Amino acid sequence: MKINLNYSPNFDPNKRKLNQIKFIIFHYTGMKIEKKAIEKLTNIKSKVSCHYLIKLNGDVVKLVPEPYISWHAGISGWSNYKNLNKNSLGIEISNPGHKHNYKNFSKKQIISLVKLSNYLIKKFKIKSNFILGHSDIAPDRKRDPGEKFPWKLLSKKKIGIWHNLNSKILAKERNNKTNYIDKKKFISNLYKIGYPVNKKIEKTKYKKFLIKAFQRRFRQELINGIIDKECLIISENLLKK
Repeated sequence: MKINLNYSPNFDPNKRKLNQIKFIIFHYTGMKIEKKAIEKLTNIKSKVSCHYLIKLNGDVVKLVPEPYISWHAGISGWSNYKNLNKNSLGIEISNPGHKHNYKNFSKKQIISLVKLSNYLIKKFKIKSNFILGHSDIAPDRKRDPGEKFPWKLLSKKKIGIWHNLNSKILAKERNNKTNYIDKKKFISNLYKIGYPVNKKIEKTKYKKFLIKAFQRRFRQELINGIIDKECLIISENLLKK
């Protein structure tokens, strides 16, 4: 796999131990123009970066070498880990995002993403449940890589996790109401899966963010922030992974 170099100044100067790298985090650039996104990621004033960028044409660009901590995750958490920059590799995929006519990721991008991810998974022994989207680790702040990101397809390539439930059977449970105990169980399942707890945000408001983050990842056909039977069943299945 050919990798182009365009180094960013936005990283911590001290090297980390390679065994600290536990996560791969996927993002979209969220900008209309790809060139502007690259300029931002390599501009010292922006204070943001990533390790790799995948362009619209599938070209892979390395911005920060893996031993260094790039600034891509921000305030974040998963399982017992907090502020995941120090423990992760960030991959940006060029896409205008939700604010600028969010689009499907191109076939060339996905092919490159699979190759790059498999290379990094093998090199750093990344666990499947530690391959995440930005919205997974920061549900109250982020929506990327979003509901058009092909998580199901990637899971078939052993990149990230997905449920093994029949989609037609699941669809029958969509919009079926849950009771108080079901709702409580669903939120508990999400925390057990790894989703971060945030006590600083008003409880009801944060739950809405949390539910939508889960839906963008595992129930992409409907993102409404409502816990139905389909969401509950998926969460229970994922706990078995």
